[in-house]
Amino acid sequence: MKSLPVKVLAWSIALTLVGLPIVGVLNGWFAADRWPVRQIELRAEYNHVSAEQIRATVENHLGAGFFALRLGDVQKALEALPWVERVDARKRWPDTLQMTVYERQPYAHWGEDRLLSRSGEIFQVPGAEGMQGLPQLAGPDERLADVLAFHAGILREFAGSGLAVRAVELSPRGSWTLTLSTGALIEIGRVDAHARLKRFLDVWPKLASGAGGPPVYVDLRYENGFAVRWALPNAGNGGSGMGNGQELHALAANHSPFSMLHSRLFPTPDSRPTAP
Repeated sequence: MKSLPVKVLAWSIALTLVGLPIVGVLNGWFAADRWPVRQIELRAEYNHVSAEQIRATVENHLGAGFFALRLGDVQKALEALPWVERVDARKRWPDTLQMTVYERQPYAHWGEDRLLSRSGEIFQVPGAEGMQGLPQLAGPDERLADVLAFHAGILREFAGSGLAVRAVELSPRGSWTLTLSTGALIEIGRVDAHARLKRFLDVWPKLASGAGGPPVYVDLRYENGFAVRWALPNAGNGGSGMGNGQELHALAANHSPFSMLHSRLFPTPDSRPTAP
């Protein structure tokens, strides 16, 4: 009579001999060229990635057969395409590969030639700098979260002001600068950014009512006020715009009611910012 250990060993060997071919087939060790994948079911948005581009990338992995096809390799190859963010892939017996391709959704320009996705990922694609209709954000990559939070706050603060912010930039030294849709610059500086903006926006309606147009430059880097420049009409030829280069300069005090401390022709102001 065989002992129990011998019976266990015999059964282990038998199960191994039966299971090894099954495992081998499932892992593509045997019959790698059998049961080829004949169909691809694809779901995608096709905004920036075409079906032909996806198919051409996947076809390089289809020659191994149904069981030998490695889904991880297919996903990795597709996710290497510039506009692809994520890929879900699975096999359906007997001959079908099913895929869902998720494209990156651009939220803003980041720096000179990169984009920022809605999921908060910085990426680079050909022709990114020419994309229209996206806000322009810039700053050190490690300060991305700060720039996004500041931009979101800016949109709320400028709502209803009649001024539209086109770009937000954070310098390596931590100084904030805004660019309006008109091209005007707003220098905010490094400290009390939101407080300085509020000080400006609180009096902007009164400034705008007497200015006759948007400013060309705003400097908020003053301790108790801010400086605004407007372009003067060109008196020489009757046109409008920068004219002979002269600009009106005004320094507004931080108290109520609003008062104008001085008004004169630029570029020789009597005071300078006291804080960066």
